[in-house]
Amino acid sequence: MQRSSSRMLKPVMVSLLSAIAFIMQYLDFPLPPFPSFLKIDFSEVPALVAGFMFGPWIGVLVQFLKNGLHFIFTGSESGIPIGEMSNFVAGSIFVVCTVIIARRISGIRGLISGLLAGTLIMAVVLSVLNYYILFPAYAFLINWTVEGPEKTAVVLYGIAPFNVVKGLLITLVFVPLYLRLKPKIERQFQIGL
Repeated sequence: MQRSSSRMLKPVMVSLLSAIAFIMQYLDFPLPPFPSFLKIDFSEVPALVAGFMFGPWIGVLVQFLKNGLHFIFTGSESGIPIGEMSNFVAGSIFVVCTVIIARRISGIRGLISGLLAGTLIMAVVLSVLNYYILFPAYAFLINWTVEGPEKTAVVLYGIAPFNVVKGLLITLVFVPLYLRLKPKIERQFQIGL
């Protein structure tokens, strides 16, 4: 009896954390110095929790489910989930980097190192992705074109610093939450840093 209930715990927790992440994605807000299409949300926090509970790829699964649900319920101006794909890539990079590094370096130092490394890698990858793939996709699909020096400026002074700020804000929220949850996670799942 206990074995079957512990087997059900993982899918139930993944579903619950995905639903929380999906709801949190709607609680987004712009930051005044950045372009209005860039919005902060804390939906990576449940994916981080899943990553620490069950491994980094389960955190990626939460990212996938969250963004899939967001596209199903919200749709997209282009008909293709470009924003959701971008959010999925950003969140997945952040979660995987954070969990892997935090598991290799013990204690709070590892957690913070992972979160900071995840932030920087996410900012770099999203800058390149926006410049070479997402902006051209938007230009093709919805005739929203940013080119030349303006495109470079949006990436260097908008996209890159936005993702750094987003990662730092998530870090500020996640560190105290994780420190509070860590004993419960370790006790329930025998998984720790």
